[in-house]
Amino acid sequence: MVKLVKATLIDIPLMQKMVAQEVKDGVILERNEDEVATNIRSYVLAKVDNELVGYAALHIHSARLAEIRSLIVSNKYRGKNIGKKIVEFTLEEARTLGVKEEVLVLTYLPEFFKKMNFVEIAKETIPEHKIWTDCIKCIHFPVCNEISLVYKLVG
Repeated sequence: MVKLVKATLIDIPLMQKMVAQEVKDGVILERNEDEVATNIRSYVLAKVDNELVGYAALHIHSARLAEIRSLIVSNKYRGKNIGKKIVEFTLEEARTLGVKEEVLVLTYLPEFFKKMNFVEIAKETIPEHKIWTDCIKCIHFPVCNEISLVYKLVG
């Protein structure tokens, strides 16, 4: 059974190991150990029998916008709805924290998110500070093939 728990600092080495190949492939943006530590409260882990099988972070941009970052599920556990459970957890967390409007995601797997009622948007509508704090660090910048989607928290 999958258990979702908030990350702690002792989880960072396993988190970094899990995402290493996706970072190398340019699928997930690299976040160094210090950056993960600074944002540790943002991360939720999926565990099966105390084994780390996936995680994501919920980053708050503003009172109206949050972002799901670094979503990953280990190959062994893909196709078992773990990613869906992590996303549902982060959406509920956004509501609990009082995010007023939207949760953003940038992804190479838009169909996964569309099944969860995320809607594709033009990249030009993403807040500029997102581009200059995160995207500029990406190995694909400025030619980005990721798809931007949002989940509307309000009707």
